[in-house]
Amino acid sequence: MTSHVKNTLVTTAAIAGALAATTLFNTTTVKADTTSSAPVTTTTSATKDTAIASAQAKVNSASAAVVSAQAAYGSASTAASDAAAKTAAASASAAATSSAVANAQAAADSASAAKSTADANLASAQSTAAKTSAAKSSTSAAVVSAQSAVASASAKASDADSAVASAEAGQTVTANLMKSDDPTQASAAQQYFATKTAIVKLLPSGQVQITIPLTSGLKFLKEVSYNGVDATFTKTGDDSANITFTADPATSYTLAMTMDITSVMPFMPIMHEKALLAVDTTIFNGLLAAKSDADAALTSAQAALSTAKTNAATVAQVASNAASAATAAATVASDDAVVATSAATNLTSAQAANSTAQAALTSAQAAQSAADAVLATAKANLDSANAALTSAQAELKSAQNIMVVTPASSAASSASSAASSASSTDSSAASSASSAASSASSTDSSAASSASSAASSASSTDSSAASSASSAASSASSTDSSAASSASSTASSAGSAASSATNSAASAATATSNVASSASTTTVTSAVVATPATTKKATSSTPASSTTAKTLPQTGNENQSALVALGLAILTLGIYPMMKRKHA
Repeated sequence: MTSHVKNTLVTTAAIAGALAATTLFNTTTVKADTTSSAPVTTTTSATKDTAIASAQAKVNSASAAVVSAQAAYGSASTAASDAAAKTAAASASAAATSSAVANAQAAADSASAAKSTADANLASAQSTAAKTSAAKSSTSAAVVSAQSAVASASAKASDADSAVASAEAGQTVTANLMKSDDPTQASAAQQYFATKTAIVKLLPSGQVQITIPLTSGLKFLKEVSYNGVDATFTKTGDDSANITFTADPATSYTLAMTMDITSVMPFMPIMHEKALLAVDTTIFNGLLAAKSDADAALTSAQAALSTAKTNAATVAQVASNAASAATAAATVASDDAVVATSAATNLTSAQAANSTAQAALTSAQAAQSAADAVLATAKANLDSANAALTSAQAELKSAQNIMVVTPASSAASSASSAASSASSTDSSAASSASSAASSASSTDSSAASSASSAASSASSTDSSAASSASSAASSASSTDSSAASSASSTASSAGSAASSATNSAASAATATSNVASSASTTTVTSAVVATPATTKKATSSTPASSTTAKTLPQTGNENQSALVALGLAILTLGIYPMMKRKHA
């Protein structure tokens, strides 16, 4: 009976040791003693391959996206540069055309002002030309009038001159010698003046020259005088002569004659007689005055004509100058009009060019804004692609660093195998640690009860397990003090280790299941960090397009580490009797 209990306890100890070992190698203990570390995850090889493939696909896709984004960014950058250059060129063109508009406007204003001045000058010159032309016409008319007056005066003067000339040439008029004391009776000397005529000539002095033709009796007529002035005898024959004297114009003249008639009347040799010459010489009266007046009128007309001609010439010159000035002003006005028209055309062209340049500038600015927006978008896309690539590369690295470990279920299976192997020594102990405890209770109720109580107490807290194991050892000493104590302690520790191993295995299986489930939808990046003395704090790095990866829960602390050490000790104690029994 005692041997059976020993065998049972040994088997139980072996199982507990196996479970403790499983717990040791399949439980990740995480201790928050570091500030940064990679997420800690365990998975299967297939899951790791899937995670790597998924991460690699993401890296490839992200790399392609980066290449595409870089190409788009380069194209957008080139387009933005081109747009900026076009905007600068359009701005320069707009500035140049604006300057051209200003210059054209100034030229147009200047040309317009010059045209206005030229038009005003032309109007003034034309007005002056019109006035001087009118004055010229007036003076020309005055000249014509003066010329007419001169012609008239000249005609009158000519008539007067002709009359005077005729008078000066002499006219034959009737002349009779009458008795001075009886003008009604002919003078005795009348017989010697048979023609009874006289030739009267007008002298420049205004007097007249009277010539009486003496047809006969020259031998008798010795002297003839008028107002004491002897007349002049001009012989025209042997007994004839022309008797001439000068006197003022009158109708009759008293002549004193001395006759020598000795040859016919010797007793009366000398005879003095006065005779009245009846001749009208007043026919020339006024001729000289008329001539003088005509000459004066002619002189005046000629002076007026000269003045008119001088004025006309002066006015004509002024009019000519005014006409020339008007012509020049018209030429200037015409030229300025052409310049103004050209300047206005240039201004219109410059304004049109400026409008086109401004529109081009606006378009270029809009194109530049659009290109800048496209560039900003491309830059944002490139940054996003780079970030995605960085994240994918980190995810790939994490996937490559995943530690492949045996799942918790496999550990439990290994523990069961170890238990089965241990039970080959004792078939009754091979079923389970609990049946061994039950069998031990039926042999020695006190020891079994203590062992069961110890196992129950060990499952509650780590500290009470040690105390219950001591009580069980004390109770078992009643049957076999040394064997019962060892077996009871071993059973108690085995029960506690089994319970702890079972919980750890369940936790590991659950974590493994969760990791596998999570890996099917997201990429889990992890690394297993295990150090004997120090454990690392797990920190998660969430990929750009995945949910938070599930990591193993914190299952260890200082008490559990002590429990693991206790399990190893129990395993050693359990194996040692078995080895000893085998050799026995």
